[in-house]
Amino acid sequence: MARGIVSPMMADASIAEQEEAPLVWSARWSLTTRILAVNILAIALLAGGFFYLDTYRTRLVDTRISEMQDQLGLLDSALEAARPDQRARLIGEFTRATESRLRFYAADGRKLSDSFDHGPPTYTLRDPDLQAWQRDAARAMDRGIDWIVGAPSYPEFTEPAQDTLAAWPEAEATLRSGEAQARFRYAPERTPLLSATRVVDLETPEVMLMTLNARDITRTVRAERFRLAIVIAMVVIASVLLSLFLARTIVRPLRRLARAAVRVRLGRAREVVVPRLPSRRDEIGTLARALSDMTQALRERIDAGEHFAADVTHELKNPIASVRSAIEGLGRVTSDAQRTQLLAIADEDVRRLDRLVTDISDASRIDAQLSRASFEPVDVGLMIESMLAARCARNSQNEDRPRIAFARPRKGTTAVMGDGHRIERAIDNVIDNAISFSPAGGLVCIAATRLGDEVHVRVDDDGPGIEPSQREAIFRRFHSERPSGEAFGKHSGLGLAIARTIIEGHGGTISARDRDDGRPGASLLITLPAREGSDPTG
Repeated sequence: MARGIVSPMMADASIAEQEEAPLVWSARWSLTTRILAVNILAIALLAGGFFYLDTYRTRLVDTRISEMQDQLGLLDSALEAARPDQRARLIGEFTRATESRLRFYAADGRKLSDSFDHGPPTYTLRDPDLQAWQRDAARAMDRGIDWIVGAPSYPEFTEPAQDTLAAWPEAEATLRSGEAQARFRYAPERTPLLSATRVVDLETPEVMLMTLNARDITRTVRAERFRLAIVIAMVVIASVLLSLFLARTIVRPLRRLARAAVRVRLGRAREVVVPRLPSRRDEIGTLARALSDMTQALRERIDAGEHFAADVTHELKNPIASVRSAIEGLGRVTSDAQRTQLLAIADEDVRRLDRLVTDISDASRIDAQLSRASFEPVDVGLMIESMLAARCARNSQNEDRPRIAFARPRKGTTAVMGDGHRIERAIDNVIDNAISFSPAGGLVCIAATRLGDEVHVRVDDDGPGIEPSQREAIFRRFHSERPSGEAFGKHSGLGLAIARTIIEGHGGTISARDRDDGRPGASLLITLPAREGSDPTG
């Protein structure tokens, strides 16, 4: 049953729908793809650790070069203090301790001495063509990571064919400026080959060149990259598994709901079961139950529409058949009296059809009208008082009609929120029903009171009462139980059905019961939610 009250939740939902930003770049992505994309983005941020490793390698190289320059400074001081015959031994001990190679060049560019000429090499440049494929793979990976992180491009080192000062740009720069220089190159196996220079003043000024193959830097960086790769691989596996689990718990139930919604839309199955997912207490469970309730309400509305159409067809057939019979009879009768009688029958049936069409129109539209109505404060007591005054003015000459007694409540105690015209129509239909069942000279008693958070409107009549088995049936459309002696067709059978629709559209109820005072007759009770903030005491 549609409700006329626009709740704050519905208003908030409407605002949220209006304010929700549309998806642009991800509109065509499935939920599974989006979940994976978000998790992979987090992994990509973790993979940014490779950038840190490049910075870490740069710091290692800078630290090693700084150490080499400090060591050359100490060696310079030691060589100046040593006797000439001690210098060769001092240089040998230095190169073995630092695993480096020392060359000395004269100012004219000639190589004066080389530590490798006076002892075994302290390092060896390896030929990559003679190494295993694993080393080639490691070097390829190094190049790939350097390209990804945008590492600087360093020159490749080759041993000079003519080992002179001119073969070493950093040594030439030191000779010209007198300042220490350093250079980074890649050895053939792609390990750092570092060089540092310094001017030493022995018998004559010389340029001292120190070279070092820092394989340990490459080993350290590769080890850290391997550890980071292990961590990223584990995170990727865990993230993919968690993403698939999350997608399974989200996407699968949504697909089930979508398939059920499609079956409901196609309408091929009379009873489509929408899964309610009772075990889920999250938003998807709430959605499933809301869709199930919506489907049930839609099914009930469709059934009600079908029943209503069948009832309308049944109710219209009788007066139409009567009008057709009267019109056909006009062509056969010859006396004016018979013709007048047939015309009177046709006129009465046309009036009955007019009442039926009017009531059917109201009954079919009232739900939709209530759902769009803007509710305002309504004082039910004042409304009933005005209704009865107008009714009394219309029927002042009819002394056979039942009398009406109204117990007026205090002003302001029976305020509700609603559509005043619709509530008046509902109460008027209930009063009409009570009058139609009350005998001539009978009494219809009306009372409006405030009880807690509800406003009660009670209408009692002096009629025969309503059997308990019929107390729900009287609110069905086209209910045909009428008082004895009433002319056929005076009522459409929609009055109480319209009244229930209006009252329930305001969040209230209407029911039939026995009178509280024990007297014969029926009592119809209307309850409506009282207006918040109204004074129950008046």
